Amino acid sequence: MEVEVIAVLTGLAGLAIGLTTGLAVRVSERSQRAPAPATPVGVLPPGVASVLSVLRSSAVVVDIEDRVLRASSAARAYGLVSGDRVVVDEVLAMARLVRRDGEIRETEIQVGSATGRGRADGRWFAVRVTPLGSHGLVLVLAEDLTDMHRTEAIRRDFVANVSHELKTPVGALSLLAETVENAADDPEAVRRFAARMQYESVRLTNLVQDLMTLSRVQGDEPLPDLRPVSLDEVVAEAIDRCQFRASAKEIELAAGGEDGLRVHGDQELLISALRNLVDNAVAYSPEKTRVVVSARRCDEDQVEVNVTDQGIGIPDGEVGRIFERFYRVDPARSRQTGGTGLGLAIVKHVTGKHGGDVTVWSKEGHGSTFTIRLPLLGTADPPPAPGGVDAENTTDEPAQEAP
Repeated sequence: MEVEVIAVLTGLAGLAIGLTTGLAVRVSERSQRAPAPATPVGVLPPGVASVLSVLRSSAVVVDIEDRVLRASSAARAYGLVSGDRVVVDEVLAMARLVRRDGEIRETEIQVGSATGRGRADGRWFAVRVTPLGSHGLVLVLAEDLTDMHRTEAIRRDFVANVSHELKTPVGALSLLAETVENAADDPEAVRRFAARMQYESVRLTNLVQDLMTLSRVQGDEPLPDLRPVSLDEVVAEAIDRCQFRASAKEIELAAGGEDGLRVHGDQELLISALRNLVDNAVAYSPEKTRVVVSARRCDEDQVEVNVTDQGIGIPDGEVGRIFERFYRVDPARSRQTGGTGLGLAIVKHVTGKHGGDVTVWSKEGHGSTFTIRLPLLGTADPPPAPGGVDAENTTDEPAQEAP
């Protein structure tokens, strides 16, 4: 009897232990299957804000209702975000697709519209959209590609313009050579066409020389072998190189201002820049007018060289573009003058290489004044302006009209 009681008690104890063990296992399994505490909807996961703050790209986080939870200041400044909404339709559409299928998407977009002259007026972005977590959040990263697109556009324009400019004199030389061959029995025609061939040859040479000069000065490399340069010599040489063309139009070239001023630089490049300004002044001035080149100290550290003409002037809307390569205010008139379209671009880059700048004042029908400012090299007190040219009238902004 005692043995049976002990056996029953032992069985009950084993059953209790088994039930306890089973219950503990089930509780453990449920605790393992239970999800971690969820991030509340509409709140960034921990640590995401810190990561976004160090990204170089513009960053935007959009929730399941397309509301902006976080946007960098650049994203707002560039017009990608306004208030709590993404305002660029392409980006918003990508965010919705990514939220739907979970696939990362990339594209390029333009914010803003393209205007005339073939140049984009807005900004370009490389956009990458990716899901962020499991609550419908989407991350938009936008990298500004505007400078790269503008550089590429400038490169394409430059290649196209160079090709066109080279094609004109080369084609003319080929045609003239054929004409000379067919007119071998007419000495007068041969001389006439030979003179035209020489003109086109000079035009081609000038274009190649300007391209070489522009290539030298438009890079980031500093100019080698800089030395003290006398502005008196620069002005005299620039005027001398333009004298023949000015004489053909009976235009007077006059020098004025202060003597003895010097700058630190490359003399040949400075002469080339000033020669381009004087050459332009002659080309766009009527016959029997005057072009004045004057130098003066504008403060203790700077000197300026002014080229003043009585020409046709420049329209207000074109002043901001005249220093672009191959840009012409009036292409038809520029073809007649025989210029390469690179002169003012060379002036801009040469002055920049010397630590200076170039500005222009112009009024249609009243003429123009181009001003080159350069750092002044130490010099003794200059003598008075030479006689024959009133320095006061040649250095201020021109108010004179063509006679």
